[in-house]
Amino acid sequence: MNPDLDALKPYPFEKLAALKAGVTPPTGLAHIPLTIGEPQHAPFAAALGSLQAHQQAFARYPATAGMPELRAAIAAWATRRFGLAGLDAERQVLPVNGTREAIFAFIQAALDRTRPARVAVPNPFYQIYEGATLLAGGQPLYLDCRAENGFRPDFDAVPADTWREVQIVFLCSPGNPTGAVTPRAEFERLIALADEFDFLIASDECYSELYLDEAAPPPGLLEACAALGRHDYRRCLVFHSLSKRSNLPGLRSGFVAGDAELIAPFKRYRTYHGCAMALPIQHASITAWSDEAHVRANREAYRETFAAVTEMLAPVLEFPTPEASFYLWPAVPGGDDEAFARALFAAEHVSVLPGSYMGRQGSDGTNPGAGRIRLALVADLEATVEAARRIRRFIERSA
Repeated sequence: MNPDLDALKPYPFEKLAALKAGVTPPTGLAHIPLTIGEPQHAPFAAALGSLQAHQQAFARYPATAGMPELRAAIAAWATRRFGLAGLDAERQVLPVNGTREAIFAFIQAALDRTRPARVAVPNPFYQIYEGATLLAGGQPLYLDCRAENGFRPDFDAVPADTWREVQIVFLCSPGNPTGAVTPRAEFERLIALADEFDFLIASDECYSELYLDEAAPPPGLLEACAALGRHDYRRCLVFHSLSKRSNLPGLRSGFVAGDAELIAPFKRYRTYHGCAMALPIQHASITAWSDEAHVRANREAYRETFAAVTEMLAPVLEFPTPEASFYLWPAVPGGDDEAFARALFAAEHVSVLPGSYMGRQGSDGTNPGAGRIRLALVADLEATVEAARRIRRFIERSA
């Protein structure tokens, strides 16, 4: 077996299961999990209808590049959403089976093992960045996301000698688990660094359509490129998905877009990888990318949940003001996130994810996720508010 498999760390949910082992929660309280970022709102019905209408197409092999109609729908959506001068559907867009699969595959395809191969990732982070790096023979470079920097990486704190070993920088905006949004100026600063030190930028933007202020959609990496007049999106790729936008995580549908000089070899890699999107799923995806009404309704539902939960928890927990995504990132009383999560489960039958499980030891020797928990506010309003009520009750009783 590949010896790099031994370098993989336990997934956060494995660690959570071990933490909760042996704990018997109150039988009179239904379990409410706030752990997994899986949307629970209704899937976009029109997309499911399109999937069913084209089900006979499962009898045909799909092409790696995807249908021209799908690439055109994606290019049109991204151009509208991010104010681009244009996006070449043939050369700058590639449909993928969700962002997780695409991120993993891109690192395998892009990393050059014949020279120093560091991949910079936000810390705490979505675990696939680290796992894919290790399996590609690379070394993660953890960029701490702490409160003093708005829970975003401080690129200026990275020494020049370190930048010279970096081949890929991953961003996640809006952030998982923090919900922090990268300003356009910060994207532009990173683009300048990429030009100076010759690395690629991969921006995971799968939460970009879940934002709390309808008048302030989060900027994206391609938007920053366009503002710089960089319409070839050189060195830059973005990853988008229908999972959160359209409540279709099981559809496994997304796209990669940006620099055609990166898309072309990545498409060649994927031809051997054998991961073309099934044709009925492509038809469903066209339907989803072509409609915004259901996305606006989805945002409104999340706003209602956030408003109710933050009002309930603000008196007892400190957390950054939510901007986007569906996560809350509070600090726990006492500072021990594992002890808090275990005791909360034992007392109130509510599961939360310790923040330290999503981070690694940072530059100052501490884990920037420690002392916080991630709350995924994805269930229906009633259940999520009930979970918040129990968390508040638990904290007030423990004070």
